[in-house]
Amino acid sequence: MIYHVTIGDTTRVVSLGPDGVTVDGTPVDVDFERLEGGPVRSLLLDGRSHRLSASRSGSERWDLYLRGRRLAATVVDERTRAIREMTGAGASPSGPRPIVAPMPGMVVRIEVAEGDVVQAGQGVVIVEAMKMENELASEADAVVARVLVSEGQAVEKDQVLVDLAPLESEEG
Repeated sequence: MIYHVTIGDTTRVVSLGPDGVTVDGTPVDVDFERLEGGPVRSLLLDGRSHRLSASRSGSERWDLYLRGRRLAATVVDERTRAIREMTGAGASPSGPRPIVAPMPGMVVRIEVAEGDVVQAGQGVVIVEAMKMENELASEADAVVARVLVSEGQAVEKDQVLVDLAPLESEEG
């Protein structure tokens, strides 16, 4: 099975088959196992061990937690990608996505205010979940439209924390 995995601005082609795993055509040695008692998994990648927590946050979106950092990943299988390319349905929605809670937790700190301009990758909110602080960042340059939570507030999975709006175009 072939998947297109996008994290940030980088997309990798990951192939899983009977002969093993390749990333962008290069064979990699991978072992992936669930650790008992929680959502954490052990990932052995080319001889290096990593602890990873992964949770699905949509049909193609995954939230990955590695070394205390949240990484948003999009995973699309080869068939779906090919269909989208043929039909032109691969265009992403315009405008930045809102910041949502990846899991139940507590808002520790809000790093922006309404009207602030944020850059792609900039931290917006810090949420504590499973005894770890997770900085949630904007995926695109944007303006903070609304802050919907306050520090110390308990939040649920997929709850919108901060609404973002596209930057005003200076053209026109």
